[in-house]
Amino acid sequence: MILKDKTAVVTGSTSGIGLAIARAFAAEGANVVINGFGKPEDIERERDGIEGDYGVRAIHSAADMSKPAEIAGMIGLAEETFGAVDVLVNNAGIQFVSPIEEFPPEKWEQIIAINLSSAFHALHAALPGMKARGWGRVISTASAHSLVASPFKSAYVAAKHGIVGLTKTAALEVATHGITVNCISPGYVWTPLVEGQIPDTMKARGLTREQVINDVLLHAQPTKEFVTVDQVAALAVFLCSDAASQITGTNISMDGGWTAQ
Repeated sequence: MILKDKTAVVTGSTSGIGLAIARAFAAEGANVVINGFGKPEDIERERDGIEGDYGVRAIHSAADMSKPAEIAGMIGLAEETFGAVDVLVNNAGIQFVSPIEEFPPEKWEQIIAINLSSAFHALHAALPGMKARGWGRVISTASAHSLVASPFKSAYVAAKHGIVGLTKTAALEVATHGITVNCISPGYVWTPLVEGQIPDTMKARGLTREQVINDVLLHAQPTKEFVTVDQVAALAVFLCSDAASQITGTNISMDGGWTAQ
């Protein structure tokens, strides 16, 4: 198993991409800290399911990714519970769709905080332990929007471009410490986040639900297929392997050819 006796913290992992990554890591032997909001009974079902399915330990942190002290507390909880944070996945993200002149400033601040600044704060807390142990893997979920833009997503696009810059900088700083830092940039993945932005896009562009899916979401992806959460998770597992030890500071696209255009 690639991650036997390791510990992984995955932010924004009570559903979608993050949950798939947490489960994939558990399948490779890692204890996991899942993080995010949701109904307590739903979160407990997922946490218990990870333990039952894979024979590892799983705990939940309700840390708010917009609050630096809570992020540091989450890393501290993981280290106290399991003795280390070996793998950090910065996956938490939110979305809001609006023209810039109508974009609520508080929404801008919230998206930058959760989608970008939270990754810095998690790195700030986790890197000292990784450096002390001489091994670590940091993976951030970016987006095709880390490379290209779409209208009405100013904060999201800015945050995802920022994730790439943070990834490159961190990778250079820890390159001699056995730590790799990379990001994965999926195209459209069918998750609650994507589904949730459909009504806003319908309103912003005056389109039907079907038109948003076919003419906006999948229009950019030459394969005309959504990326799956399991495909993203499999790539995250590979980035934790010894075979990927010389892959660092990279932004790996998984977007059905979107950014090849």
